[in-house]
Amino acid sequence: MRLLVAAGLIVLVAAPAGSRPSALYAQQSSAPQSGFTAAELQQFSALNPIDTHTHIYTYDPLYVSMLEKLHLHTINIVDVDDRGLPARRDLANENKIVFNLVHKSSGHVFACTSFDPYRFNDPNFAKNAVHTLNASFAEGAIAVKEWKNVGMEVKNAKGAYILPDDPKLEPIYRDLAAHHKTLITHIADLNAAWLPPDPKNRDQGYYRHNPDWFAYKLPGIPSKQQILDARDHVLAENPNLTMVGAHFGSMETDFKQLAATLDKYPNFAVDVASRLIFLQRLPRAEAIAFVTRYQDRLIYGTDNTIYPGGNIERSVAGEEAGYARDWRYLATDSMISSRGNEVQGLALPESILRKIYHDNAVRWFPGLR
Repeated sequence: MRLLVAAGLIVLVAAPAGSRPSALYAQQSSAPQSGFTAAELQQFSALNPIDTHTHIYTYDPLYVSMLEKLHLHTINIVDVDDRGLPARRDLANENKIVFNLVHKSSGHVFACTSFDPYRFNDPNFAKNAVHTLNASFAEGAIAVKEWKNVGMEVKNAKGAYILPDDPKLEPIYRDLAAHHKTLITHIADLNAAWLPPDPKNRDQGYYRHNPDWFAYKLPGIPSKQQILDARDHVLAENPNLTMVGAHFGSMETDFKQLAATLDKYPNFAVDVASRLIFLQRLPRAEAIAFVTRYQDRLIYGTDNTIYPGGNIERSVAGEEAGYARDWRYLATDSMISSRGNEVQGLALPESILRKIYHDNAVRWFPGLR
């Protein structure tokens, strides 16, 4: 299960300096908080929006109808989790589920596959992983996911946690670069995972309900910075590899560090999936300045998740409401409810919104073209 921290996001198991926002997007909105108004939907859909971070593990025509209504395309992501629900424990099965949705989506959904890190200690791990990835590329996968179990769970034969720059992973990175496929990395996790339990820490709720990921209590686990440093080593050693760091690259609480990383590695961009709330914690002027400066490196995503067997109508309605709330925060100066606090929308100019919602996705995921 993923971290339920995005402002307005329902996850179900559920401007250049000196420019001024267009009045089209800066007007106050009196819209209900449950979905788009007709005017908002027109503005949103006109951007040909792309959600580059979803986990939809079932097919239903109602979901595809929502994508058609919003003029929305998505990247549906595979990641293997032996602690998760059955749909996520087997790579072959998860690939099958994701590609089924892709093939039935009338072109609205693209696949991001993965490799199985739990086979790391197999003698032919890298060779077999590359073979499986290439089969997924042949079926149409445009990207590959590396999940937080690299760094936070999987261990080598000596009992040490493996890191993203482990030499056994290098053939995978080289293969991705050779095939011009993007690597999505959810590497490390929230700072709260490495901190002692604190009932006042608003970011620790996930770990109280998912204690296996509470790094604080795991002996020998690398520090968050060690994991991020290993990811950065991959970026340095593979300049032809295109990498998108999920969730602000797991640097959501330190925008100075994020800025420095983006400045240092031109082959690195980040998505905002499930982490807009951290942008909302900044003073509004700082948030606008950050987004403006890195407008070419920020990509829209949600982390929307649907598993089989749930209430699909409720799921789809919740996702549409989440898209609308994100839109109001990014595109208008409306007051947005964010975990009990009221924050004012950024009212970004249309030129930046188009980059975040469409142009950057197409640039950083060549397969979307």
